[in-house]
Amino acid sequence: MEDYFRIGVITTTHGLKGEVKVFPTTEDPGRFEDLEKCYLKDKNEYKPLTVSSVRYFKNLVILGFKEYTDIDQVMPLRSKELYVDREHAIPLEEGEYYVADILGCDVLDEEGKKLGILEDYMETGAQDVYRIRRDNGKEFLLPAVDEFIKKVDVEGRKMIIRLIPGMADEE
Repeated sequence: MEDYFRIGVITTTHGLKGEVKVFPTTEDPGRFEDLEKCYLKDKNEYKPLTVSSVRYFKNLVILGFKEYTDIDQVMPLRSKELYVDREHAIPLEEGEYYVADILGCDVLDEEGKKLGILEDYMETGAQDVYRIRRDNGKEFLLPAVDEFIKKVDVEGRKMIIRLIPGMADEE
């Protein structure tokens, strides 16, 4: 299971005092209001940052960090991702799961036949869409809705799905 969850991507600097504009990648952009600490991912390392200020501008979040107080310090942070650890992630309701925890899961049909591996997901306006890679390298897309997702077993690393004709043709 994943230890860190992405909450945003730094797009650019803001002002001269070391603030950055962040494009939120979380379901709840309001989560930044109570954010005290986050992690900057640099290569495969997670550097802790202390949030000192939070403001909103259009669809972006403007964050200040205690560790950075100057525009020159934050210039190299552009395009870097921000994460929270599992302890500070948004709590889940019954039957919910973090998408990061199911990436790499086996995807099976209702009869137990392996269809592929859940490789990635895309956020669309209506719902998430999962990208499933078959053993032969071909892919198909699966809307992440109850009609198709029948069971998710995070611990067992598998997802049971219901296909409709034409959804995952192998040709």
